[in-house]
Amino acid sequence: MADEARIEQFRKMANDDPNNEIGHFSLGNELLKAGRADEAAPCFQRVIALNPNISKAWQLLATAQLQQGQRDLAIGTLTNGVRIAQQRGDMLPKNEMTRMLQELGAEVPQLEQPRAAQEVGEGQVQCRRCGRVGNKLPGPPFRTDFGREIYENICTDCWREAIGMGTKVINELRLPLADPQAQKVWDQHIREFLNL
Repeated sequence: MADEARIEQFRKMANDDPNNEIGHFSLGNELLKAGRADEAAPCFQRVIALNPNISKAWQLLATAQLQQGQRDLAIGTLTNGVRIAQQRGDMLPKNEMTRMLQELGAEVPQLEQPRAAQEVGEGQVQCRRCGRVGNKLPGPPFRTDFGREIYENICTDCWREAIGMGTKVINELRLPLADPQAQKVWDQHIREFLNL
């Protein structure tokens, strides 16, 4: 069942600021969950127009296109999305879009093969977001299981990017972090951003 209040909240946010990529993304996501792919697709198209580096937007746009019976359009979207995800190191969306292309019987783009695995030295981590070996954070950023997961799986550079994204999420969604529901929304955005 669709959460109409959330849909209207995100619709207002997207209408109030047409350049709010998080507002458009969140609106598209809620509409897609509600089975309204025809309304969701333009939201994801707007996100991609604003920021083509959001791999998950390519994946969800293709999902909306498939639900509307637009197979060829979805294949084009997935092909572009896989390339973007590979460049960005967004492995979860890349793997999901690759799987979708394979299920459609479409050609998966030939991408540069990842370099041979590097040795992870002391003070380093094999980052789940970018796929490279990078400097480890000095300690868990939070005293929670999520904080430990970040510490064990994310490099310093990707965490710095995530903090910028997290600030944007708080500001654009106007999240009151004292509210446990708002904290869950923030955590979800950061988890998706970090491929956790």
